[in-house]
Amino acid sequence: MKIRILSLIAGIGLLAGCSANSTHNADPVEEKINSMLSGMTLEEKIGQMQQVNDGFFGDDEATKQAIREGKVGSFLNMVDAKRVAEFQRVALEESKHGIPLLFGRDVIHGFRTIFPIPLGMASSWEPDLAEKAMRIAAVEASSMGINWTFAPMMDVTWDPRWGRIAESCGEDPLLAAEFAAAMVKGFQGDLSDPTAVAACAKHFVGYGMSEAGRDYNTTYIPEPLLRNVHLRPFKAAADAGVLTFMSAFNDLNGVPTSGNEFTLKQILRDEWDYKGMVVSDWGSIPEMINHGFAADTKQAAEIAAKAGVDMEMATTCYAENLKTLVEEGVITETQIDNYVGNILRVKQDMGLFEKPYDNHVSTDTILAPTHLEVSREVARKSMVLLKNKGNTLPISKSIRSLAVIGPLSDAGRDQLGTWIFDGQGEDSTTPKEAFEKILGSRMNYAEGLEYSRDKSTKGFAKAIAAAKRSDAIIFFAGEESILSGEANARGIIDLPGVQTELITELKKTGKPLILVVMAGRPLGIGAEMDMADAVLYAWHPGTMAGPAITDLVFGDYSPSGKLPVTFVKGAGQIPFYYYRKNTGRPATENDVTYIDDIPRNSKQLSLGFKSMHIDYGITPLLPFGFGLSYTEFEYNNLKLSAHEISADGTIFVSADIKNVGNYEAEEIVQLYIRDKVGSITRPIKELKGFKKINLKPGNEKTVNFELKAEDLQFFNGKEYVIEPGDFYIWIGPNSEEGLQDTFVLK
Repeated sequence: MKIRILSLIAGIGLLAGCSANSTHNADPVEEKINSMLSGMTLEEKIGQMQQVNDGFFGDDEATKQAIREGKVGSFLNMVDAKRVAEFQRVALEESKHGIPLLFGRDVIHGFRTIFPIPLGMASSWEPDLAEKAMRIAAVEASSMGINWTFAPMMDVTWDPRWGRIAESCGEDPLLAAEFAAAMVKGFQGDLSDPTAVAACAKHFVGYGMSEAGRDYNTTYIPEPLLRNVHLRPFKAAADAGVLTFMSAFNDLNGVPTSGNEFTLKQILRDEWDYKGMVVSDWGSIPEMINHGFAADTKQAAEIAAKAGVDMEMATTCYAENLKTLVEEGVITETQIDNYVGNILRVKQDMGLFEKPYDNHVSTDTILAPTHLEVSREVARKSMVLLKNKGNTLPISKSIRSLAVIGPLSDAGRDQLGTWIFDGQGEDSTTPKEAFEKILGSRMNYAEGLEYSRDKSTKGFAKAIAAAKRSDAIIFFAGEESILSGEANARGIIDLPGVQTELITELKKTGKPLILVVMAGRPLGIGAEMDMADAVLYAWHPGTMAGPAITDLVFGDYSPSGKLPVTFVKGAGQIPFYYYRKNTGRPATENDVTYIDDIPRNSKQLSLGFKSMHIDYGITPLLPFGFGLSYTEFEYNNLKLSAHEISADGTIFVSADIKNVGNYEAEEIVQLYIRDKVGSITRPIKELKGFKKINLKPGNEKTVNFELKAEDLQFFNGKEYVIEPGDFYIWIGPNSEEGLQDTFVLK
C-alpha cells in the first residue's frame, strides 16, 4: 500500500488565496498597505506596477516629475548613489503617498569584486561560502544605491549548449536548491540593514530545458519532472524568504511562463502561499505576441495580469493598457490592488519607508581587501582537478622555469565571466600576473593565441619556443566570457579556434603539460585531456583568478571542487545527466560495441539492441560529482542504523573516510539513493545529501547522514507519494562510485 499525500499541495505548501488583502487584515503592515491602496488612484497603482530603465522619462528633472506623479515603482540599471538618493528623496518627500522606489540591477556573481560564475561556485559544494560571497556582493551593490538584484538564477539544466548554464548551479535539484537558499540569504541578509538587497528567484520556471539549448526557446516538461526537479530550487528560495520571483521568457508546455496561471497562481500563490512580488523578465510580456499567445500588447497585458505578474520590467504593456482593461471590466481594480499590495509589501519588508534614503555604505567597501580574499577563496574552492597523471601537480615553487601560455592567461575581463555589468578587467589579477609575481624571470610567457576563437597560427612559434626552454608548461585554454551567458548558445562545445592544434604542438615538446580551462560551460575536452598530464577546470573564476590558480598549482592548497554537472564526450551525447532513467534495455560496458570495431558485414543483431551510442558508449567524459585531489581518500565501513524504515521514520547512514595520501585536503562526501520500483519510473540515482570534510594525512573521520522517509517523496503525475519498496543507497566520492547497501521502506 502506498502512502498518499494531498495532491499537488503536500510537501510544497498549504492551500491559500493569492489576495494581498484576504489573509493579513490583522497585521499592522497589511493595514498600512490597505490604507495606502485606498487612497491611491488607479493610475498611481498602475505606476507602481511599472519598472523602467534609467532615462525612460528623459532627463533627471522629467524623471523627478514622473516620480512625483506616481508613474513608476522601480528603476532598472541606475547605478549612481547620489542620483538614486535624490530620486528616493523625491519619492518619499515629494510624491503624494511617499512610496519608496526599488532600484534593480543584475548583480549575478559579484558587483565590483567578482566571484566565480554560479556554476563555478556550485563546484565548491559549499552553500555557506556562496552565501558569504553574495553578502559581499550586496554590500558593494548597496553602496551604489542598488536595493534589488535579479539573482540568483536557479534553473536546473541538462544541456551545456545553453549559454546560461554559466549562471546555473548545474544539473541536480538538491544541489541547486541548497545554493539557491544560501544565495538568497546572502543577498538579503538582515532586511533592516542598509546593505540588504532584495533577491529574485529566476527564471520561473523551466527555462533551463530550452530545446537544443537555444535561449528563449520552447520547453516541454511533464508535470512529474517539473515538480520533482525544476520547481525544487524555487521552493527552497521561497522557504528562505526570497522577496521577489521573475517569470521567464520561455513557453512551458505551450503557455508562456509570463502568462502561465498554472505556475504563477496555482503553484506559487495557492500551493506555496507566496506573498512576495513577481516581476516579468525584460520584454517577456509583449513577447507573448511573438509566441503566438497574444494578439497585441493589450491582450498580453491582460494575460500577464490575470496570471499574476505584479510588475512589468522595461516594457509598457501595463502602463498603456491596464487602465482600459479595468474600465472595460476585463480586470478588476481588486486584482490590481492585490498586485500592488505585493509590491508595497516588498518595499515594506525592506524597510524602505523608514530607511534614510542617503544612508549608503561608503564606496571604500568596493574591492575591499577582505572582499578580494573571499573572492580568492571561493575561486580556489570552485576549481576541479580532472586529471593528474603521475602527480604532475603540484609544481614546486623552486622550479627552474615554467612556460605560461594561452589566450586566457592574461585576459582580465574574460576571467570574470558572463553577466558582469560592473566588474572591470583592470581590477583582475590574471594568471600571468600571479605566476610572474612568484617566479619572476623564471616564467616564460607567450600568448600563443590572441583570444580563444583565434584561428591564426602566427603565435605558435613563440609559444613552442617558450615551452622548449621551460621545465613544464601551463596552457590556459577555454572560451572567452562572451561565448557563454544569455543569447550565447553553442552547437559545438569543443575548444574554439585553434587551441587544440596549439596544445598538440606543445605536447610534442615532451614537457609536462598542464591544462587550465577557463570557461562558462562544461566543454568537450576529451582529446585535450588525453594529451595533458594534468587538467584543472577553473570555470570563469572572477577577480582573483590568478592567485587562486597559483594557490593550487604550487600546492598551497589541494583542489577540492567537484563537478555540479556531467561532462559529455561531445555535443551529440546531450542530454546526458546522472539523474537519468534506466530504460527497458539498459546497457552495460560489456554490451557496447564501438563503431570502429564493427566488422564491415556485421548484422545489426550483433549490436545487442541496448540503449547506447555506438560511438560514445554509455558513459560520459566525467560524471556528476567528480573531482580529484592531491591526496587519496578511502571509503570504508558503510553502516545503516536499520535496513527498514517506516513511513514516518528515519535511518542514519555513515561511512569512514580516510586520507591515505600525503596532503591535507577536503573531500565532498555524497549520499545517493535509488528507488527500485515506483508508480512512475524513477532515476537510477538521486543525490540526497553531501558533506565537506577536511582531513590531514593518515586521519580518518566517520561521516553521518540522516535520511528521512519524507526525503523519498516524489510526485507521480497525480499526487505526492512516499511509496513502500526496496531502495539502493550509496556513499561515495561521485555519482558513479561508492559503497552500496540496500534498505526497505515499509
